Amino acid sequence: MREKEGYDTAQICLNGHTINDYATQFPEDNKPHCTECGERTIAACERCHHDIRGRYWPSMSLAAYIQPHFCQQCGEPYPWTERRLKAARDLSDVAEGLTQEERDTLKRSLDDIVRDTPQTIVAAARFKKLLARAGKGAAEGFRTILIDFVSETAKKAIWGP
Repeated sequence: MREKEGYDTAQICLNGHTINDYATQFPEDNKPHCTECGERTIAACERCHHDIRGRYWPSMSLAAYIQPHFCQQCGEPYPWTERRLKAARDLSDVAEGLTQEERDTLKRSLDDIVRDTPQTIVAAARFKKLLARAGKGAAEGFRTILIDFVSETAKKAIWGP
């Protein structure tokens, strides 16, 4: 048994499915591949090799574990964050009702709505305006891809409380 308290390591697949949020404390629950999508799993940032923050030990909170989107050590996005952003950028390319310039603006707004920065509100307002022009299907697609990845500030500005 682990004796010291602190954050455990999480094991997450490259698509963002949490496999084990107590990967050190309960290694018997670790898996090399995700049972939801088959993708391989990681427990450390692939850039700086710092452990992915899991749950706080010894707390056995029943609240859902929310995986981080960015590495706390190097600040780079985790693979699941990069994949969501790529999917949103790809959706931008096929959104009807937008000019190419508007599609490019929509793509550039993504980096500021997934982080809470001084530009988040501006980017969220721009994003919301372009979503209205892109049509209901594209707007729903963006919501599905991004709802768990945009900052709380952007989420409220784009989709409401």
